[in-house]
Amino acid sequence: MSKSCIKSVVRMTALLAIIGISPTLASEDINAHVPKAQKVGNAKMNFMLWDIYEATLFAPNGQWSFDQPFVLELKYLRHLSGEKIADRSVQEMRGQGFDDEVKLAAWHTQMREIFPDVDEGDVISGVYTADAQTIFYLGNKELGRVQDPEFSRHFFSIWLSPKTSRPELRLSLLGLDNTKGMISDVKDKDTYISGAHDND
Repeated sequence: MSKSCIKSVVRMTALLAIIGISPTLASEDINAHVPKAQKVGNAKMNFMLWDIYEATLFAPNGQWSFDQPFVLELKYLRHLSGEKIADRSVQEMRGQGFDDEVKLAAWHTQMREIFPDVDEGDVISGVYTADAQTIFYLGNKELGRVQDPEFSRHFFSIWLSPKTSRPELRLSLLGLDNTKGMISDVKDKDTYISGAHDND
């Protein structure tokens, strides 16, 4: 890469940081769904010495609401399987009181088909669209869509509902906490890795 190209990349990265948009969100597809996306908040999920992922919430002008589109970005900091991500997502939805097992089973199947295994540095973005669909991206590559608005609401509620199992994480994502979202309340690492998060 030429020096002029490198300088252009550096300038663009700096500009995106200033206006609150991360480089991973600088894709036409994602920004088309969430115009004027700016960071609302972010948090890191960890357990003792193990960093799990960093979550960042983006919304138009940095103002989040379920009444408008937004993006939840998860930058993974360790290997996790796509199957376990799907498993944990269903567990969290069920834990918040959603008990339609037929729908949960259908959503679980869709998520298992969509979510890949992830390694350190991989970024999965979930886009909540204006018509309440969910589009998943790995980096800038679309992984798949779930068109059911009910799924979208319950999926993103894993992080954003007052009923979340990680209230500190929610506060940090919504920019309401000054603790920088350092969450370390997982009781058992093996339970966590095998399904007590993967998506939480």
